[in-house]
Amino acid sequence: MSDESKFDFTEDEQQQVEKDKAVEDKKEAVRKDAKGLFSSVSNFLSELLDFRDDTDRDATIAAIKADISFKGATAWILVCSIMVASVGLNADSTAVVIGAMLISPLMGPILGVGMSIALNDIDTLKKSMINLATMIVLSLLTAFLFFWLFPLSEDTSELLGRTRPDIRDVLIAFFGGLALIIARTKKGTIASVIFGVAIATALMPPLCTAGYGLAKGNWEFFLGAMYLFSINTIFIALATFLVLKILRFPMLKYANSKKRRLVMRFATLIAIIVMIPAVWTFLKVLQETKYDRDYKSYVENEIETNPNLWLQRKNLDVKNKKISLYFNGDVSDEMISDLQNEKRNYENLEDFDLVINANKTRSADRLNQSLDRAFADLDEKDNIINGLQIQIKELEDNITNLNQLIESKNTNKNAISFSSLSRDAKVRFNDLEFFGYAQMLESKDFINVDTVDVASVRWKVALVDSVILVREKELQKWLREELKVDTVYIRRN
Repeated sequence: MSDESKFDFTEDEQQQVEKDKAVEDKKEAVRKDAKGLFSSVSNFLSELLDFRDDTDRDATIAAIKADISFKGATAWILVCSIMVASVGLNADSTAVVIGAMLISPLMGPILGVGMSIALNDIDTLKKSMINLATMIVLSLLTAFLFFWLFPLSEDTSELLGRTRPDIRDVLIAFFGGLALIIARTKKGTIASVIFGVAIATALMPPLCTAGYGLAKGNWEFFLGAMYLFSINTIFIALATFLVLKILRFPMLKYANSKKRRLVMRFATLIAIIVMIPAVWTFLKVLQETKYDRDYKSYVENEIETNPNLWLQRKNLDVKNKKISLYFNGDVSDEMISDLQNEKRNYENLEDFDLVINANKTRSADRLNQSLDRAFADLDEKDNIINGLQIQIKELEDNITNLNQLIESKNTNKNAISFSSLSRDAKVRFNDLEFFGYAQMLESKDFINVDTVDVASVRWKVALVDSVILVREKELQKWLREELKVDTVYIRRN
């Protein structure tokens, strides 16, 4: 075979190698670009979110310690803020409650607790705990006295909103505490953030609600409100502890190594004690929130949308794991079984007992029949009342005719009807309580006899003499015109 008939692949292989190399170079360039982009994004996020370089450790510690102390003006500020919050809760005024939150000094000792645990500062921890306990007692006493002495106290929506915390309250307290301590550690404290946290975490209203519960003897209100206050306190302190640890605030050093270890162990124990109820509270409230969410969905989807069911009342008892439903009307056994089966579709309600309370004697058909009978009775009563009104009108006309007949027999033809006269007098002078009229014989010289007209009247007691004199003159003038006589005497009874 000649050389010309053979295939030469050398050039093709070289081209393929060059193409592969070009592809690898492009991939490497893409990898470098991606790495550069990722590095740029990381640097941007780091510069955006890193707040360690903007921290003033000494000023933060000094500011928190300065706010722990509770005496003199701070005590009076607390009393005033509690009074303002109590009035706001009683009046159901959100604006007033917010104003009380802004002037409350309760946040200082709570931050002191978190900081002292993070810095291993046992003296500051003692001071913070004592001041916090004093503030709580004084707040409860002030709120108790207000609601105990104030006569207008009722369960308003602002009060009821502080008796049953849920998972949202836990999140508000934790992230509010984070915002507060981050603002505190920044060089140049952000006052607006501190005010916003004071409003969001709402330490004052739960204490006022607890005082209201004590004043009214409502232990459910008291315990629920104190539970919410405990949640806010624990999670604000926890957020303070975590942020100061992340920022690596220096721990307090003791000359005595034995004392240092003892204090460190004590601070660690306190931190664990605070963490345990915080975790337990979070899990408990989270579970209760799940119960409440599935319970509302169950009632809405399985009961309220069913046209054959007439739900009157409902109750969720988380403690005893029981759902009570009260229906107006009969509920068949098949419907009860169906409700029991539908409950199993809600994961958090599987262990709950479903109690159905139905009124079998008051089905919808029977209620309609009762309404028809009631309307029929009302129509019958209306007819009876109309008949009685007609009879009363006829009797009034008969009495008027008899009065006129009697007057016509006892008076001359020119005399005016007394019934008409007295009725017109009452219409014109509504202050009259009594009216009498008669013709009287009189003699001035004991020889000649004249006939005079005399009206006897009695006015309402509330009228003063000056007004009575004016009324009598007007009455005298009117009687002269009606009776067509020159003289009418008015005699007051």
